[in-house]
Amino acid sequence: MVKPMGCLLFIYMLLSHDLYSTGQPYSKEQSWSNHNLSSVPPDLEMGLKRLDLSNNYIRQLHALALPYLEQLDVSSNQLDLISEGFFQNLAQLEELNLSRNMLNNNVNSNGRAFQSINRLKILDISLNGLGNEAVELYLKNKSTLDHIKMSGNVLQWLSRSMFEGSKNLKAISVDNNLISVIEHGAFESLWHLEKLNLAQNNLANICDFKLYYLKYLNLSRNSIEFFVTHENDLPYRLEILDLSFNKLLFFPIVPKLNHLKYLYLQQNMIGAMISEAKIVTEGNALYNEIVNGNYIAMNKNYLHYNWRLMPLIYIDLSYNLFQTFPLETLSLLSSLETLNFSHNCVDNISWNIRNDSESGFKRPISYSSLKHLDLQSNKLVHISPLFVETLLQIETLNLQDNSIQLCSTEDHYPSSFDQKNTYPHMPSCMSFGPLKTLKHLNLRENNIKILYNSTFERINLVSLNLGNNPYMVIQKGALEVMQKTLKSLILSELNVSEIVLPCMSALTQLNISNNILDILPSNITCSPLMEIDIRNNMLHYLNQSVVYTLNKHVKIIHISGNPFKCCENTWLTVLNEPKVTVPDMKKAQCVTGGVKIQMQEYLTNYTIYCGAVNKTQQNYNFGQWLIVTVFVVVLFTGVFIFGKNMCSLSSIV
Repeated sequence: MVKPMGCLLFIYMLLSHDLYSTGQPYSKEQSWSNHNLSSVPPDLEMGLKRLDLSNNYIRQLHALALPYLEQLDVSSNQLDLISEGFFQNLAQLEELNLSRNMLNNNVNSNGRAFQSINRLKILDISLNGLGNEAVELYLKNKSTLDHIKMSGNVLQWLSRSMFEGSKNLKAISVDNNLISVIEHGAFESLWHLEKLNLAQNNLANICDFKLYYLKYLNLSRNSIEFFVTHENDLPYRLEILDLSFNKLLFFPIVPKLNHLKYLYLQQNMIGAMISEAKIVTEGNALYNEIVNGNYIAMNKNYLHYNWRLMPLIYIDLSYNLFQTFPLETLSLLSSLETLNFSHNCVDNISWNIRNDSESGFKRPISYSSLKHLDLQSNKLVHISPLFVETLLQIETLNLQDNSIQLCSTEDHYPSSFDQKNTYPHMPSCMSFGPLKTLKHLNLRENNIKILYNSTFERINLVSLNLGNNPYMVIQKGALEVMQKTLKSLILSELNVSEIVLPCMSALTQLNISNNILDILPSNITCSPLMEIDIRNNMLHYLNQSVVYTLNKHVKIIHISGNPFKCCENTWLTVLNEPKVTVPDMKKAQCVTGGVKIQMQEYLTNYTIYCGAVNKTQQNYNFGQWLIVTVFVVVLFTGVFIFGKNMCSLSSIV
């Protein structure tokens, strides 16, 4: 029995020595961040795997013996000198963050120190004021490197030699520099490169894109005027291309064989030319000039040919200069699910489709995969019903901030479209009947005049925004067709004093703010509301029975901006329960004695504000009772005396 106990004691002593040799429990990770350090702390634990020295005042790094260290963060210091032997005893180091320092100083000495790093996979040298020579020196012989971050430096070009010693790179972030030139072959030898971020530089164009293995390319916030890929039959792996915030005049000509799924083209100058045909023709002519050295428009439509093969599911064309909707070009994207075309200059989407050269009929157009379409903030007055009928799978339609009017019935529209002829007399209103799959509709801010009772009778909307249509008349029954499916309804800023709601059995969110309501809509208690917004109306109080019923479901209610009467507050006790959240309670006010006070202040000091009023009311009621009592007694006494006198007179007679 003694021997086993002795063995256990010996093991315990060994463990105690390992865990408490420095007086502290052993830890694989240690943070000295924000400790005002001017140097690396001495006597660090030998077994550390992660060390955080960020946000201090360290200026120099000298030899460090941490043989198991894998991650080191020295970001946001004043580091400008790394001694030559610093990394020699960091054999396991894989991730090094040196961002936000001053490594543009002592470049040669620091470069020699970097040569002793053998296993590094991730290196961050962002925001160090580094130029081309310094970066090339720091990246020399970094064959194990997977990811290099060089954001926020002063690189002016990318040379062929910069990444020669780092051919296993998978991700490069060199955004927010001064790069205007990329030498031919700078990236082509990086066969493992999947992610490249060149945003916020000075690139003017991409004449020939040849990065076959790249999956993500960010070229946003440059000055790019065109993006062209020479035609070939080699497959590209590109999935995400970001060309936003540039100066593109034309659609990019992407590789013919690609895996592109997300294309970001917002905040450019595409569509400045009036017609879609001119945009396509000029774009193809530019391609010919770049590839063949001439500016002659050729028969082959490179743009459309390549777009037919593109498996795109998302494209953002917002904040461009389109004056016409590129109906045919976008229809070529057979897999497209989301199209953001907001904030352009289109006043109508007309059915201007070219005839097919062989059949003589209108070219077949379809948006059969499109689920989400954003047309907000254009100038739309008219949308062709033929275009509407192509939206076979549409679920979300945003028409906010346009001038769309609603049709009363679908009788004004053709039931199907003819491929040979457009209809000469199209109505200026829009019918939603063909959109059988539509679930979410935003018609806010369209100056809609009337919502007809048949406008939505054939669709099962889940959310509807009719806000900020101040002159809109809602016909009786217009909302009843959605009473079983609608979950979210916005009727704010209609400038109405009354809102009539049907019994909406699915409604969970209701916004009736910014009107002139002095009473809540009838039938509001029929709905299982979880959130309600009644801000900025003319409500003096809420019916207690209505509030009690709502309280069974409501989680959030916005109430500020109403002239509530403080002392008619029985409904407030219900809303003051913990399960109900009133996000704008601090803004809410009530009125007592002609004075506005904060609702929270009133609830805290109820007796101060309403106690005297109630006492006065009680005194007033007692005075009334006393006067009536005296009056009744006097009257009864008078009648009694009068009756007695009459009896005495009768006896004498």
